[in-house]
Amino acid sequence: MADSRLLVPELSEAETMGDETALFEELLLQASKELQQSQTASSESTQIQPQPGFCIKTNSSEGKVFINICHSSSIPPPADVTEEELLQMLEEDQAGFRIPMSLGEPHAELDAKGQGCTAYDVAVNSDFYRRMQNSDFLRELVITIAREGLEDKYGLQLNPEWRMLKNRAFLGSISQQNIRSRQRPRIQEMGTLNDPLTAEKGPEKPHLNLWLEAPDLLLAEVDLPKLDGAHGLSLELGENRLVVGGPQRLYQLDVAVPLRINTEESRAAFHRKRRVLGGGFRDAGILPLLS
Repeated sequence: MADSRLLVPELSEAETMGDETALFEELLLQASKELQQSQTASSESTQIQPQPGFCIKTNSSEGKVFINICHSSSIPPPADVTEEELLQMLEEDQAGFRIPMSLGEPHAELDAKGQGCTAYDVAVNSDFYRRMQNSDFLRELVITIAREGLEDKYGLQLNPEWRMLKNRAFLGSISQQNIRSRQRPRIQEMGTLNDPLTAEKGPEKPHLNLWLEAPDLLLAEVDLPKLDGAHGLSLELGENRLVVGGPQRLYQLDVAVPLRINTEESRAAFHRKRRVLGGGFRDAGILPLLS
């Protein structure tokens, strides 16, 4: 039976608080942690040897910290967008752009003065690294994301101030890392726009993107360009169905999804600027992926 009692109040509450993306981003963050924790033990992982790039120095409450920014062709590149497009996405607080990176384990090292310190290796795609070398904007963005990723993964509090080492590409030794050998299953366009000839006969079927962010977490984005807010928008969840309805019958979407939805651990929010309904749906037992 469809159950809309949980998620619809979340939409209204998100709008009232002015924090429409918080719930969705929380699920993204949690999924990222789970993926990092499962990389080493996953049978779908492969071992890579990152190549040195450059090294930055910062610190934490425990002392000096060095971050070796490395690269590997085995790591997938981010979406191919221009810097102008990326800047606009960041200004609009969109969570859709990601820079895949592998965060290595901490290793104890000695700095130039022979004092103890901690170093981390962070690897990105090699082609993207070469592009980043010619862009201060991309370099600073990668450093910021890497620093925040290390803080989240290892419970650190790093100083946001940093400087790049001039004469050293890395500190210590760069260790091998385990990365996923297969990309996460992704399903696109499970909902498509109506044919113009049939658009007048009923509500429009919106475009839907679905992808598995973790073994038990399905992320969804529903494009709703005609809506300015969540007022009148409905979301119902069945055991393995997702039903979205728009105000004044503007939209209607009813699709089967490749998991049994745990409604108690699922969240959704409407993003006003993007005009997208984004949600994270927890699994109560994975079903086979739809073809």
